[in-house]
Amino acid sequence: MKKLLIAGGSHSDIPLILAAKKLGYFVITTGTREEDLGHQYSDKYIKADYSNMEQIVSIAIDEKVDALCPCCNDFSAITCSYVAEKLGFKTFDSLEVTRTIHYKNKFREFMKQYNFPSPVAANFDNVEDALQSIEALQLPLIVKPVDLTGGKGISRIATYDEAKQAIIKALSISRQKKIVIEEFIDGSYHGLSVFLKNKKVAFYFFDNEYYYLNKYLVAGAYCPGSVPKQAIQQLCAVYQKMAEILSLKDGIFHTQFILKEDKPYITEICRRPPGDLYLKLVEYATGIPYSEYIVRAFAGLDITSIQQSSINGNFIRHCIMPDKCGILKKIVYSHEINNNILEKFEWYTTGETVTDYLTHKFGIVFLQFDSYNKMVDCINNIHELIKVEMK
Repeated sequence: MKKLLIAGGSHSDIPLILAAKKLGYFVITTGTREEDLGHQYSDKYIKADYSNMEQIVSIAIDEKVDALCPCCNDFSAITCSYVAEKLGFKTFDSLEVTRTIHYKNKFREFMKQYNFPSPVAANFDNVEDALQSIEALQLPLIVKPVDLTGGKGISRIATYDEAKQAIIKALSISRQKKIVIEEFIDGSYHGLSVFLKNKKVAFYFFDNEYYYLNKYLVAGAYCPGSVPKQAIQQLCAVYQKMAEILSLKDGIFHTQFILKEDKPYITEICRRPPGDLYLKLVEYATGIPYSEYIVRAFAGLDITSIQQSSINGNFIRHCIMPDKCGILKKIVYSHEINNNILEKFEWYTTGETVTDYLTHKFGIVFLQFDSYNKMVDCINNIHELIKVEMK
């Protein structure tokens, strides 16, 4: 049996693990957290830090793996690209290209060089230079570490007096000790996931995002998304230009963007699957086995059958989160949405302690509605319909 190594194994990676097993692979997962849920679904778990490139190279050699697949994390994507170069796997972008895409400073420079639509930004590696230069940027500003995702280390500043603390915070959490500062764009937030085939967009899916108490961590997404067709076409054209410039391989190309006055601004981008079971939202809405196509592309298998598919219904992916720190009492689902729940994926334990309510998640719920308005009504009241009771 052929072996496939997934550099990760969290709950977000379960669709990839199951897809790889369906394709007949013996699946090996890695990661430093033995309790991560994905390891329960793989054939073998090896405790290892997937951001440690040489360690993953050694595992791939020792296990004689036939294919690689990154998990839903940027460090995993970068590591897999490094391993692929070392071992001769031809289905990954070069390490240089992967770093350009996944490191925010390199990505902002690339976007500026080719005049692609993204926020005006500047990169820094120390507090002094940042403070001396940011007055050239228009307030308000967003300060981000260049190498982290999930809202980690991000701050919004409304005055230049607030800048120093935000810069120190972002620099301290960045592994590279580098930050990007960009002009804040006030608009609606969206995801756009495309699948490249021969440097062309063969499939795309977009959504509306919503947030809870942490304004930099997506709490949910729903579709159909309310984005003009011309904006999606513009973005797909940009992604195809990127694919040509960077000689991108076949496979997923996932992005986030802000829409302001019908104009899209690309804010985040990656060449690995998005987290929190986003792949299942795509699959519920379109019927496309997206996870399988992603694994196929990374494994070098045939992906020619993928094609555009319309969204059939109204769907929500909701992350269950608390509104404060403390002890979880219970989670209550309103009877009003019982018939709308497609799937509940929960990992909470009654009585567990929450120390960071801004990032803590208890599970993910998928819902379907027979009308768009009913779906939006649910989103507007989602924290009452799926109520987290803390004490």
